[in-house]
Amino acid sequence: MQYPRVKLSSAIRLCGVMALCLSVVGCKRGPGGSADAPVGPFSLAWSEYPSWSVFGVAEANGLIDKEAGKKGTIEEKWGIDIVLKQMDYDPCLTAYASGAVDGVCITNMDVLAPSLSRPSVAVFPTSTSDGADACLVKSNLSLDDLAGIETHGLEKSVSQYVFERNLEIQGRDPKMYKFANADPAAAAQSMQQGQAESIVVWNPFMLQTLRSREGQVKVLFDSTTIPEEIIDMVVIGKDALNRKGGESFARALLETYYEVNEMMEGSKRETTLVQLGEKFSNLSAADMEIVVQQTKFYKNVNEALTLLKKESFRREIMPRVVDFCASHGIVDQKPSIGFDDPSAQLNFSTKYLQQILDEQATAAAYAESAAAAAKEAAGPSPAEGTRESPAGVE
Repeated sequence: MQYPRVKLSSAIRLCGVMALCLSVVGCKRGPGGSADAPVGPFSLAWSEYPSWSVFGVAEANGLIDKEAGKKGTIEEKWGIDIVLKQMDYDPCLTAYASGAVDGVCITNMDVLAPSLSRPSVAVFPTSTSDGADACLVKSNLSLDDLAGIETHGLEKSVSQYVFERNLEIQGRDPKMYKFANADPAAAAQSMQQGQAESIVVWNPFMLQTLRSREGQVKVLFDSTTIPEEIIDMVVIGKDALNRKGGESFARALLETYYEVNEMMEGSKRETTLVQLGEKFSNLSAADMEIVVQQTKFYKNVNEALTLLKKESFRREIMPRVVDFCASHGIVDQKPSIGFDDPSAQLNFSTKYLQQILDEQATAAAYAESAAAAAKEAAGPSPAEGTRESPAGVE
């Protein structure tokens, strides 16, 4: 009886493939890795919003330590020190525009103005409004009635954009409708008290108002009619990316965001939604289930890249958003918008997202090679590799 033997050449090849696999894993670490002193600190300003509150959840789970000089697991991996600064939304914009922070959680509309004075890179989208911004009216009102009353909402913001875009889609002239500037919390409270007849707000104000006035208030229209026109993003100043460790800062934020998204997709979903709700207006897990349906997360690299590579986003949506901002005095002039264009004042970059995809593909290829080499090194199975010699045959 003959027995299979391991081929020496296969074993050598297996060792080589394993070494390559280890090198691929190792190359994901930031410059210097944990052996060097961490670079930074780099700072990110974030405010309460579903996909931005992810960074608060990340801090709660030890992925990032929000304080300078202390590191979470992802900071350790990338050899970077990240400071998370939670603020109200307007102070976030001011801090970023002034250079007081390196990165900010911001919309594709609100980033235009600071990009004029601070060249900016949209590193990745976090979510898009898919019903999270809405025009609420008294239940007896129609679109025709809207022309004769005031609609209250935050002027020169996503709220006014949603309002006017929906009117345009319905073939109406926005100039014929009154949009009165109001803080969203105040507008919501006014409707909850039976005063305002029409408001445009976002969650949690929308959710709270519909519940408090159930049967008396309805959604007249919302952001589902303008898919992927309102984009929530993480933006980093070009100056910060060019500093030592800047690109590791971007990659660490990406990894943090997707790791929390993985938690929401797996067995930890309810726990993670509870944590997210604690960071976003203290909503329950049940409420957060509604919120994350209306605020569609770009939960992985492929979804983010799909958006940034869409011709409609590049050639129609962003030019439309820029035109709206220019015509409403949100920006004094139009910033240059680019896609993978370092010279643009606002550059939507796929660089860091693509790096992740390339590394995943390389790791998968090496893993496949390792499995094939291991199988060859082991030789044929006993059923295939053992055979009784036929009688009379040497």
